[in-house]
Amino acid sequence: MSFLSYLISGLGLGSVYAIVAIGYTMVYGIAKMLNFAHGDIIMVGGYVAFYAFVRFGIPSWISIILSIVVCTILGVTIEKLAYKPLRKASSLSVLITAIGVSYFLENGAQLLFGTDTKIFPSLITEGSLKLFDGQLIISYLNIITIVCCLLIMALLTIFINKTKIGKAMRACAEDKDAAKLMGINVDATISVTFAIGSGLAAVAAVLLCSTYPSLSPTLGSMPGIKAFTAAVFGGIGSIPGALLGGLLLGIIETFTKAYISTQLSDAIVFAVLIIVLLIKPTGLLGKKENVKV
Repeated sequence: MSFLSYLISGLGLGSVYAIVAIGYTMVYGIAKMLNFAHGDIIMVGGYVAFYAFVRFGIPSWISIILSIVVCTILGVTIEKLAYKPLRKASSLSVLITAIGVSYFLENGAQLLFGTDTKIFPSLITEGSLKLFDGQLIISYLNIITIVCCLLIMALLTIFINKTKIGKAMRACAEDKDAAKLMGINVDATISVTFAIGSGLAAVAAVLLCSTYPSLSPTLGSMPGIKAFTAAVFGGIGSIPGALLGGLLLGIIETFTKAYISTQLSDAIVFAVLIIVLLIKPTGLLGKKENVKV
């Protein structure tokens, strides 16, 4: 039963990575940029939920909604102030700006909230489900995390394929100049993409902090890197790829910690990524792009 228990735990952790990776891959697919500040938006979402619930006594579900709203506004603001002026700039300039925004958020959090680690209370139902006469114990938080990930994936698929904004996103992902000629507001579409990705980062923050109850200004660094790894693993620019990459990354990390070494888990995760990219450079579900020169 331990194998099944580790598998479910890996799916829970992978679901968090997948939710964040979807934000990465959506921004890259449409804006063709890597938003390395995305991980720090997770941290902001965690602090908003923490202070709303602990310091101001706001009910948990309202605290979660407030976190999503603040992160959504923050994501759109970052896009407008930092990335929009660089729409025609080189990819290197955008990358350096993204790293700068990341450090700005992290150091700003240290000034506002301090550097000490805070204990994050569970904002989601506690308890566990016992199966096979108690031999297999699955926490409700794990179940909720997996269900949230699958629900987000399903809703995003419907949104992108069925709504007008979703179709505009697909058009921008194919060719922004052609989309602009067809009357699509490319800037507004990119802003919506940042809003969705940042809102998902807040959801991931609550799920992550509820599972691992600690909160600090550096909270989003490693999850952000691993979520980016998951996006590349599954195929950057592919939403199903982000889901698959996140789930596989969580399973690999959990089994590595359980059966090999907790200290080597991160190294093995990144080694697996390197092997996959050597075999299939576009990632598991990524598509090869033909570039005209």
